[in-house]
Parts: sequence; structure tokens; C-alpha cells
Amino acid sequence: MSRSIDFLDEALITVKSGDGGRGCVSFRREKYEPKGGPDGGDGGDGGHVIMRATERLNSLIPFRFQKHFRAQNGQPGKGKNQTGRDGKNIVVEVPVGTSVYDDETGETLADLIRDGEDICLLKGGRGGKGNQHFATPTRQAPRMAQPGLPGVQKTLRLSLKHLADVGLIGLPNAGKSTLLSRLTTARPKIDSYPFTTLIPNLGAMTLGDDRTLTLADIPGLIEGASKGKGLGHRFLKHIERTRLLLHVLDITYTPTQGILEDFAVVRKELERYSPLLAERDQIVVINKIDLYAPGHRKISVLRAALKKMGFQAYAVSALTGEGLEAIKQALEKRFFPE
Repeated sequence: MSRSIDFLDEALITVKSGDGGRGCVSFRREKYEPKGGPDGGDGGDGGHVIMRATERLNSLIPFRFQKHFRAQNGQPGKGKNQTGRDGKNIVVEVPVGTSVYDDETGETLADLIRDGEDICLLKGGRGGKGNQHFATPTRQAPRMAQPGLPGVQKTLRLSLKHLADVGLIGLPNAGKSTLLSRLTTARPKIDSYPFTTLIPNLGAMTLGDDRTLTLADIPGLIEGASKGKGLGHRFLKHIERTRLLLHVLDITYTPTQGILEDFAVVRKELERYSPLLAERDQIVVINKIDLYAPGHRKISVLRAALKKMGFQAYAVSALTGEGLEAIKQALEKRFFPE
């Protein structure tokens, strides 16, 4: 089964700052000064390329249709010492959380993580000097002026890394999308086949006293994801900025040792992608307990094993809502300690 992906988190664009305007060669021609001195004005400066983050965008889809951006050139100078008009800057708006790289060198040029944050990526070329600047006692009628300096052109790679407080991770069909829909106002696509989630879904969880947390459901990871297998490798970067991870496990997997092995697989993929990411705080969510009797031994054994490994674990049913209040309280305590 397939469906279109209305999401884009990588884009290549070409940007160019404006060229500087050329200087002017001109001489005064006034009524009583037929052989007046040089009065050629300077050329205007070229426009800059500015990149600005905005919350109005949530993906890089606009760059699928527009890939070239160019600032305005400076205008040439004029007689009577008139400086040419500067070229207009071009402002390229990107979603909050966008990193900008020089595609040729790989250098990080910007990391825009706040609404309204901007940076001048490429400065426009300087305008050339008019002939008025080249007059000397021995050269009173210079017939030279500078050309404007050219602008700079670069190919940029844009990479969107969503900003979320909490990232939901786990194997496909562990119930992350259902959990997100129960904890937040998000309504992701939910189905029974693997890789239902094809794009990161975000939702806002409301807590007491007008407190909110942003949760991101990351498409399921599988073994080898950090090397490009499955879908999760494309979206691992979206949890780089999260402060805490909710690792969702499916209690219906058998045996219990197999669940712990799956838990280790996801953690290993995180470590391969980024050792720092693997060290991020994690809370384990044992999901789908509605399929077992209350107090089932499998649940207690799994919680005990995870506790021994140093992980706090909560048994929940995202489908029925059982145990979700404890998750909310744990998150509120982590993010908003008294």
C-alpha cells in the first residue's frame, strides 16, 4: 500500500547575492563651467541573501517548486555625483529548526531554531567607484571608473530537524502513533501494517497551568536504520533536538527476552547514529497491556528487567488509555519540576 508523502525535510537550493553596480564616468557640463571636473557617482551595492526562520512553515515543500533565489543587483552610478541605488536583499524563509550547509564543502552555515531568527548568508558585491575618486593634480579628467564587484553564488543544502521536547521511538507497529494521538491533539494515520507512519508527526500535550510539551512520533526504526535500512534512518535527525525519548515497546512480542533484544536493537541504532543521542534521557513505555490480564507476570518481569538496566518503565494501553495519566505526570515532573 502506498500514499503520497506531503513532507520534505531535505532540499537543495541555489542562492546568489546581487552584483555591485558599476561606477560612472561623467564630467560637469554646467553653463559657466564647460570643462568642469569629474562628477561620476559610485555604483550601488548588491543585495544580500538573508535566511530567516518562521513558524508559518513546517516543511521544506516550497523548495520543491522554487530552487533558485537571487538578490537584486546594485544600480550604476550617475553624473552629478549620484550614487546608484543599492540592490534589494532577498529573504529566504525556512521552517524553524532548519540547518543550512554549503553543499560543496559540507560546512554548517546556519542553524535556525527560533522564530524570526535570521542570518546574512551571502553579502552583495560592493558598488564600483565613479571617476570622481580618480582625479589627481596631474590627472584632472580621469576617464576611468570601477566595475562593481560580483555577488557570490552557492548551492545550499537545507535540512529540517523538527523541534520537539519528547521523541517517540520504537520498532514499527509498537503503537507510537496511537500513543501520540492519546497524549496530544495530533491525529496521525494509524493502521495495522508496518511503516504506517511515513513522516514525523508532531502534537502538543497540554498539562496543568497552561504548560505544553511538543511530542514527535518518529517513523519506526529497524536494525540497520542508521545505515539506511527501513524508514527511520531518514528521520533520526528529528530527535537530535529532543530533550527526552519515550521508547515504546510492544508487550505482545514473544518471548520476553525477544522484547529486550528489540529494545537493544533500537538503542544500538541510536548509538550508531550519534553516541550523544543514545545517552539522551529515556522513559520506557510498555504498550498494549490491554491484551493481558492485570498483573500478568510478563509485564512485571519486563518492568523488573528494564529497572535492572536503569530504565524507568510504565505499562500502558494507548488503545484504552490505561496508564497514560502516569506518563503525563512523569513528563510534567521531568520538564516542570517544582
